[in-house]
Amino acid sequence: MSQPEVLKPLKTWSHLAGRRRKPSEYEIVSTNLHFSTDNPDAPFELDPDFPMARWFKQYRNASPLKHPDWNAFRDPDEMVYRTYNMQQDGQETYVLGLFEQFSARGHDAMLEPTWAGSLARLYTPMRYLVHALQMGSAYLTQMAPASTISNCATYQAADSLRWLTHTAYRTRELAQAFSGLGFGRDERVYWEGDAAWQGWRELVERALVAWDWGESFVALNLVARPAVEEAVLRGLGQAARHHNDTLLGLLTDAQLVDAQRHRRWASALVRMALEVPGNRDVIAGWLARWVPLADQIGRAHV
Repeated sequence: MSQPEVLKPLKTWSHLAGRRRKPSEYEIVSTNLHFSTDNPDAPFELDPDFPMARWFKQYRNASPLKHPDWNAFRDPDEMVYRTYNMQQDGQETYVLGLFEQFSARGHDAMLEPTWAGSLARLYTPMRYLVHALQMGSAYLTQMAPASTISNCATYQAADSLRWLTHTAYRTRELAQAFSGLGFGRDERVYWEGDAAWQGWRELVERALVAWDWGESFVALNLVARPAVEEAVLRGLGQAARHHNDTLLGLLTDAQLVDAQRHRRWASALVRMALEVPGNRDVIAGWLARWVPLADQIGRAHV
C-alpha cells in the first residue's frame, strides 16, 4: 500500500514566491490582502445574496473595467503605512511651522479686507469640496479589486483629510482677524448657493454616486481631483501671491506635492488597465461622461 503524499508546507509569503527573491517591505504588507476577492460568488463568505455581497458583485466584480490580475498592480512610490507617516509627519511639521511663523509676524492683519472677503467666499468653503474628495477616495478604498489599489486610495483619503484640517485651521484664524466677514459661519451658504461653487458641487456630488469602482476611479482621479488641484488649489495659490497672501500660496504648494503622488499611482493604474483589450473604450466612455462636467466649470469662470 503506497504511503500518502506528504504535502510540503507553504513558505511565508508564498504568493510572492514566483518572483524568486526575498519580497520587499512594500510587497509583504500591501499585496493580496482582500479576503473578499477570494470567492467572487460570495465576496464575504456568507450568504451570496445579502445586500453588501450583491453590491460588491455588481459594482466591483461585474465592472466593465477588467484585468486578469489586479493584484499585480504596484504603487510607483511603494508607499506603506510606516513610510506614509514618516513622510507626512515631515509635511505636517512644515505646515505647522508656516502657521506659527506667519501668525507671529501678524500676517492676517496685513491682508486687505477685500481679499479677506474673497477668502470667505472662495477659500474657506473649500472644506466641503475637499471633504467630498475624501469620501470619494474612501469609497474607492472599499471597492477596489486589489489591496495595492485600496492602499493608494487610503493614503489619498488621508491627504484630503490633512488638506481639510489646514483649511479649517485657517478658517478659525481668519475668523479671529475678520470677525464681520462670516468666517466659520457662512461657508455652507456659499457652498450651496454661490455661483462660484455650483459647478464644483455638481461634479463632486455626482462623482460620489458613481458606484462602479472603475467609473468611481475615473470620475475621481482622472477628472475631479486634477480639476480641483489645478483650478482651485493652484489658482488660489497664484491669486493669493498677487494679494500678498504668501501663507496661502505656500499652503497650496504643500498640498500640490501630495497631488503629484496621487497622479503617479493613477497613471500607473491606467497604464495597467490599458494592457487589456476593451478597457481603452471603457475608460474613454467614462471620460466622455465626466469631462464635460469639469469643462463646464471652466467655461463658467472664463
